[in-house]
Amino acid sequence: MVLALTAACGSGGDGDGRVGADQGAKAPRTATGSLEELARQADCEPNIQTDADELRQANCRTADGRYVLATFATDRGQREWINAANDYGGTYLVGRKWVAVGDEKVVAALRGRLGGEVETGAQHGSGDHGGEDDGHEGHDGRGEQQGHEEHGARDGN
Repeated sequence: MVLALTAACGSGGDGDGRVGADQGAKAPRTATGSLEELARQADCEPNIQTDADELRQANCRTADGRYVLATFATDRGQREWINAANDYGGTYLVGRKWVAVGDEKVVAALRGRLGGEVETGAQHGSGDHGGEDDGHEGHDGRGEQQGHEEHGARDGN
């Protein structure tokens, strides 16, 4: 299946799915495991926001910045979450049944620890929000993906 996220917002890079300074860098094998195991590999103490059978989601903060880490019970659940989250924009590091969402530089640093594929969500307006309230619940100006914390609740989790 061709991923709409990568097709919608190509980085214009070398076609390896990586963006920015991460282009051409060799990533480790894609990590697997529970939310806690992935967080440990990313050097994060997870702040669990959603703890349901279908979705577990936590806020993480490392020296590289803040991001959201989510794990899924099924591949389909993961793809549905990513497709819905695409409306918020952002940069996604995608592994098997997990996603990390944050600023491009944070995702690039995480990719060095967790592997995975980088996807880029839709951009709204000029792409430079400058902290203004544009009616979207995406970035809060510090790399936090506010809209993603509420995604699980909308799915009944």
